[in-house]
Amino acid sequence: MEINGVPIEDTFAEAFGMHMNRTIITAYTEEWARVTATEATGFGTSVIMAPAEAGIEYVLPPEKTPDGRPGVRVVFAVGSKKALEPQLLARLGQCVLTSPTASAYDDTPNAKEQYVIGKKIAMFGDGFQTKKGPIDGRVLWFIPRMSGTCIMDNMFGRVKGVAGGNIIYCCEDVESGMTSGMAAVEAIEGVEGAYTPFPGGLVGSGSKPSSKYKVLFASTNEKFCPTLRAIVPNSLVPKGSEFVQEIVINGLSESAVAQAMKAAIEAVCSHSGITKITAGNYGGKLGEYHIHLHDLFK
Repeated sequence: MEINGVPIEDTFAEAFGMHMNRTIITAYTEEWARVTATEATGFGTSVIMAPAEAGIEYVLPPEKTPDGRPGVRVVFAVGSKKALEPQLLARLGQCVLTSPTASAYDDTPNAKEQYVIGKKIAMFGDGFQTKKGPIDGRVLWFIPRMSGTCIMDNMFGRVKGVAGGNIIYCCEDVESGMTSGMAAVEAIEGVEGAYTPFPGGLVGSGSKPSSKYKVLFASTNEKFCPTLRAIVPNSLVPKGSEFVQEIVINGLSESAVAQAMKAAIEAVCSHSGITKITAGNYGGKLGEYHIHLHDLFK
């Protein structure tokens, strides 16, 4: 199978379940909402070492947000459900409450569980905070701060989502890899329910779930390293490829992840200098979701 002359390997991305929350962050401008969202999702790349896998899902116009201001939807994902509540408290309390004009509202669909987040963060108001609602079905906390009032939902939800969807693509050089990758991330941001947790959405250090060192449970995927092509047996880097990159995609559902993978492949293949597209899997031992690349285009 090929798209615009780029071979698409007949393989699958291996994904797994994670516990997720989706939150809308609003501010007085879209730019500032995105700045706040970027801070709130920081150090949220991979649970190999980061405390969460977090990222921006979607930009919302004012008419689509609870307070009629520009907004950015973000998703926070953790491996253990007991880890989600402290992550929400830390990220919303330290990155939204502190951001001038920013507020936060839960937007988790079909939540399996809810956490009292707003009441706890509202304690920052030191007794001057006020509780209002229900307002459009929400109980809200109004928290005074020097830059005005921060509005925070009282309850934030949890849902089981899918993480680890991915594509790996080989390129002739850095320029073709980065240009096509950024286009793919932009395409993914247009898919509701999916997001990319790594820096700018791109993964320059794709890993395998093993290591020669006992202290590590993940290490570089040497078969996709162009600099090791000559010395690694069965290298998967094609000749003429000097840059390999991965895009990891998480989402609120398997279908959202699959749709985002398809959008990413189409965006990458619309650029020149791409030599192959494949995906990361580990024999089905890592995750219960197997998203086959060729099936995305049936």
